[in-house]
Amino acid sequence: MLLTLPDVLLENELTTIRGLLKQAQWVDGRHTAGIQAAQVKNNQQLAEQDPLLANIRGIVLQALHRDPLFFSAVLPDKILPPFVNRYSGDTNHYGFHVDNAMRSMPDGSARVRADVSATLFLNDPDDYEGGELVVQDVFGDQRVKLKAGAIVIYPSSSVHAVTPVTRGERLASFMFIQSMVRDAAHRRMLFEMDMALVRLRQQHGETPEVVQLTGIYHNLLRQWAL
Repeated sequence: MLLTLPDVLLENELTTIRGLLKQAQWVDGRHTAGIQAAQVKNNQQLAEQDPLLANIRGIVLQALHRDPLFFSAVLPDKILPPFVNRYSGDTNHYGFHVDNAMRSMPDGSARVRADVSATLFLNDPDDYEGGELVVQDVFGDQRVKLKAGAIVIYPSSSVHAVTPVTRGERLASFMFIQSMVRDAAHRRMLFEMDMALVRLRQQHGETPEVVQLTGIYHNLLRQWAL
C-alpha cells in the first residue's frame, strides 16, 4: 500500500527544521546504503555525529506519534531513528533499489526489520525540479512529489528511486519502520477497516454493529500481530 498523508509536520516545526539544516554537516549518503543500493545512490545525508540530527529526529518522531492516520496505516512497533538527506548539484539522484530488510540502530543496540519505508518532505515542490520518488508496484510506476510537511509511506520491499534534481535542492527525512503486523496485505485490510469504522461512527455513532466490527478489527490485530 502506498499512502500519502498531508500536514504531518506543523509549520513551526518545518521552520525549526529548516533553520537547523542551514547549519548542517552533509556527508556522502552511501554510508547508510546496502551493497546494491550504494552502487546507485548519489545524494548527501546529515552526518550521524551531527548534534542537529538528534533535534530533528525528536521533532519528526513527535509528529509521527501524534498522527492517527500514520499509526493506523503503519501500526508501528519500532521506528529506526529518521535520517535526513539532500539532493542537489552533482549529488542529485538515487537509482532503482530495494531497501535492506534489516537495519541496525545507530548505537548498535538492536536491529529493526524494515517493513515500511517513509519519506517526509521538508521543502516544497516549487523549490526544486525533478526529485520525484518513483515506486514500482503492480499498477505501474507511482510518482510522488509532495508539499513540505507531507509524508509518503510504502512497503520497504518495493523497488523505488529518486529522479535527478536538476534545479534547487530537495530536502527530506526518510525512515524505516518495523510494523506490529508483518504482512503488507494484512496491514492494508486493517487500515481500510479502521477508516470504514471511523466513517461509520461519524454517520451513525457507536451503534452495536460498530462495536461488533470494532471487536473484529482488534481480534484480527491480535491474530496478525507478531
